[in-house]
Order: sequence, then structure tokens, then C-alpha cells
Amino acid sequence: MAKEKKNSLFDRKIIIRLLRENFKQHARWYICATISMLLIAGTTSASAWIMRDVVKQIISGHDFNMVITIASMVAAIFITKGLATFFQTFFLSRAGNSIVAAQQRKIYARLMQQDVSFYQNLGSSDLLVRVTHNANAARSIIDTIVTTFVRDLFSVIGLMSVMLVQNFTLSTIALTVGPLAFLGIRLVLKRVRGLMEKELSSIAEIIKVMQETSIGIRVVKAFSLECLMKSRMEKAITEVEQRANGIASLEAATNPIMETLAGIAIAMVIVFSGYMATKQPGIEAQLMAFITALLLAYEPAKRLANVRVKIESGMIGARMMFEILDHPITIMEDKKAKDLPQGCGEIVFRNVTFAYTDNHHVLEDINLIFPAGKMTTLVGPSGSGKSTMINLIMRLYDPTKGHIEIDGLNIRKATFKSLRDKMSYVGQDTFLFNGTVYYNIALGKPGSTEKEVIDAAKAANAHDFILGLIKGYDTNVGDNGINISGGQRQRIAIARAMLRNSEILILDEATSALDSESESLIKEALARLTKNRTTIVIAHRLSTIAAADKIVVMKDGQIVEEGKQNELLSRQYGLYKRLFNLQFHNPKQIIYEDIHSDTAKADKSYHTENTLNNALLYEETTEKKPL
Repeated sequence: MAKEKKNSLFDRKIIIRLLRENFKQHARWYICATISMLLIAGTTSASAWIMRDVVKQIISGHDFNMVITIASMVAAIFITKGLATFFQTFFLSRAGNSIVAAQQRKIYARLMQQDVSFYQNLGSSDLLVRVTHNANAARSIIDTIVTTFVRDLFSVIGLMSVMLVQNFTLSTIALTVGPLAFLGIRLVLKRVRGLMEKELSSIAEIIKVMQETSIGIRVVKAFSLECLMKSRMEKAITEVEQRANGIASLEAATNPIMETLAGIAIAMVIVFSGYMATKQPGIEAQLMAFITALLLAYEPAKRLANVRVKIESGMIGARMMFEILDHPITIMEDKKAKDLPQGCGEIVFRNVTFAYTDNHHVLEDINLIFPAGKMTTLVGPSGSGKSTMINLIMRLYDPTKGHIEIDGLNIRKATFKSLRDKMSYVGQDTFLFNGTVYYNIALGKPGSTEKEVIDAAKAANAHDFILGLIKGYDTNVGDNGINISGGQRQRIAIARAMLRNSEILILDEATSALDSESESLIKEALARLTKNRTTIVIAHRLSTIAAADKIVVMKDGQIVEEGKQNELLSRQYGLYKRLFNLQFHNPKQIIYEDIHSDTAKADKSYHTENTLNNALLYEETTEKKPL
């Protein structure tokens, strides 16, 4: 009971908020629609009232001109009602469509303000449902409230007034069924809420399966996952169908309740009307007006009784919409933020510590300088914190402790636009938008000329393969570049970064998907691109970073070595040297280092035995190699 009261209070707050945030903005449409609905309510009541005069004149038959006048009035009433109905629909549609568009803009604008962790915690299919379905849910609630509590409520009030004026006794009999109807509808609401929540989650699953099928179709085909994907889709569709049927059944249940109670009320009225007609001659006209008003009041009264069910159907979507709009923004632009100063892009980490969760630090007390106009490479085992440093530089996250400066300014004090304009980024998971090759490159610098786009492609050594595509620069790359190879996608992404021509260039495994020939072409391009530019490179392929001005070696969120490559290789037991030997197939050197490492000295009984076994295995395999 307490939970139900809490939900009811929350629902009222949502409804008030929906009306407050949307009604004023679209007031002119709703005012026009309200006037139209009041006309509908008035003409509906007038059509019942005039039936008394119609019956009187027809029965008396003494004044045919009055019959013509009354007939004209009836025609005028229904013509006015028809026009008012048209304008009600027109104005409500304009307001409703505007509300959907406004809510979708607000939701998307809010999503653009969220940080990366928000998207990691909420699936894209869930977001799609919230942006599309939930905005329409807001419109549905407002439309239901406006039409029900203006047109239907005033229609019922007007018709009840006619009934009371014509015959108070019969009105009392007819109105006894109202409380019973609303009690029956209340019982339906509890089931509707739960079914709607489950239906929305099933719709999100359908979208999720479609996304995974479209993006991962190669994997689906390669691993013969068609049956599995069909099974997942079948389950999701079946759940949506079952829950939709459940909601339809519950909504349909309100009609029999109203039909049964209305039938009983009308039957009772007919019995008493017949009885009164035998006792009070001449009352027939009043009874006709009363019965007409009663019958006309039935439909709007039924909609009034059913309004809670309709509102509850849309309330789930409205709650989910406000969850997005009210979700706190963790990465905020400072109210006094200013543009980054002009400079060559020197980046400084000052005592930076970062944790994705409270109990696990990914970076620990990092102090590091990325020299302006120089190439700095981050290397180290997976999970050592390299990509996290990139994320912090781009301010996708904020440090838990310490701060980062670019050209002397704490990036938390800088505007987002000036910060992002100062950087170009090419990631290991190359993302391309669904569109042409030209479009994807041009995104690096909106408003760029065709010559600039082509020059960037040439600089990235992508121009020749682009011309070899079916439509050249006008070739559609498909969803996330599915129509072209991985290496081609990366060269397009590099061309996009080159076109941006920013002071800071970030390359996160930018050559990981390239074959040797493509890698050679990219090296040439990067040599041109990185000249006199602050460049940060994350690379596991150490062959790509030989020319780096500075190599930073990371392990477990800390910097363990830094310097030029020749300096790092001169260290006998350094981590960089170990990684270098491992990658360039010098296992004897690795084994030697293992035996003489601090770990081996600490636990000779196990570690030395292990490395000696590796040495024996190495010797055995090399002896068996054919000459």
C-alpha cells in the first residue's frame, strides 16, 4: 500500500512536470484545441437539450415553421460540432508532434552532455527506446489529459446538467453506477503498470538483437549463429506479443465493466420512465431529452473512467524519459571556463590518480610531461593505464586526484570546444558513420573544401584506394564502415584527423589493423603529420614507435620507465627491453633476464626451474628446425 501511494505521488509529480514544461511552450495550440473541445461539449449538451422541443413540436404538430426552425438548429449544432472536432484534432496533432520533437531534442542534448561511463552502463538499445518510444509516451499522456478533462469532462457535466434539469429522480438512479465503474477500473491499473515495464524491456531486446545482427553479421555467418540469433529474436518478439496482449486484455476489460453497468442504469431508467409516463401525461418530451442526454453521456463517461489506464500505459515511458533528463552530468564545463591559450600543445600530468570504481586505482600519482611538438609513446602490458591517460587528456573522465594542464591551463577550467578543437584522435576501434567516404573525412573539419579533403586523403595515403572504390569518394561505407576493409577504415580515420590539423594528435593503436604494406604507407603519412605536432601514440607494435622522441613505459597504473628507445634498450633488466625482445623473437635474451630478475632471485626454486624448462624447450625446437 505504501509503495502504491509513493508511485501515485510520483505519477502526479511527473504529470505536473509534463504539463509545466510543455503546456506553456505550446499554449497557442492547446488554447485553440481547448476552445474546440468546449464547443464539442457545448454542442453535445445542446443536441440532448433540443430533443425536448423536437418531441413537443412533432407530437403537437401545430406549428410547422417551428419544426423547421428546430431542425435548422439541430443541423447548426451538428455542423458546429463537426468543425470543432476537426480543429480539435488539427491543433492537438500540431501540439503533440511539437512535444515529441521537443522531448527528443532535449533527451539527445542531455545524452550529448553525459560522459563515456554513462554509455557503458546503459545499452544503446535501451537508449533508442527512451528517445523514440518515451517521447511519444509524453505526448500520449498530455493528449489524454487535455481531451479527457476538457472535452469529455465538460461533455459529461453539460449532459448531467440536462439530465438533472429534465428529471432529478431519474438522474439519481443513473448516477449510482458511477462509483462502481471507477472501482472496477482501479483494479485494472495494478496489472497495467507491471506489464508495461516488461514490454518496454522486451522492445529494447528486439532492438539490441537487430543491432548485433547488423553490426556483427560476419561473425554471425562465420560461426553459424543464425539459429541462436533467431531464437533470441523469437523470444523477445513473443514476450512483446504476450505482454501487448495482456495490456490489450486489461484495457478491453474496462469496456465490459462500463457496458454492463451502463446497460443496467439505462434499463432502470427505461423502467422508471415508462412508469412516470403512465402517471404523468405530457412528460414524454422531458423523458426523451433525458434519455438522449444519458445515452450521449455514456461514451465520454466511459473515457473518463478509462483515463487512468491510458495514462498509466504512457507513464512508464515518461518515467524512463525523465530518468535520462534528470541523470546527473558528471563531466561539467566550469561556469567561468575560458578557451585554452594559444600554444604548441604541451600536456602536463600533475599528481594524477584515477579510479573507475572507488576501490581500484587505474592510475596512481602520475607526474608526466608530454613535450610540445614532440612524439610521446605510451607502451606497456594491457591494463596498465595507457588508454585511461588518453581518456583523461580528452576529458572523457576527470582525475580522482590531481589535474592535467595543456599549455599551462588546467583542462577543467577550459571550454569543451577549445579543448576538443585542439585535438585529433584516431582510435584502435575505428568508427565510421554511415555515409560516403568524403562525408567521413570531411567530418574532421566541417566546412572544408573538396581540395582540403582530397589533400588529407593523399597525406594519409588513402587517395589511391579511394579512387579504386566503386564510386570513389562517393562510395557509401555502410554501418561503421562495413563495406570496406579494416585497414581502409583506419586510413580514412587518419585522413579525418589530418584534415582537422590540430596541435595535439592522439593515436591509439592507429596502425593495429594494417598489413605490412599499409603500415609502411601510414608510417610515411604519420611522419608528415606528426612533424612539429604534439603526438601521443599508444602502440603494442614497437616497430611503429622507433622514431618517438620519448617513450613512457607503464605497468599497473604507474610509470616505470621513460626515455628514448636506445636508452631504454640499454637497461639490462628493463621492462621495455623485455617487451622489445619478446616481440622481436629473442627468447634466449628473455630467458636470461627471467633467471636474473628480482623475482627469480626471490623464488629460485620455482622461477628458475620454469625458465630453464623454457630454455630447454627453445633449444629443442630450434635444433629440430630444417636447414
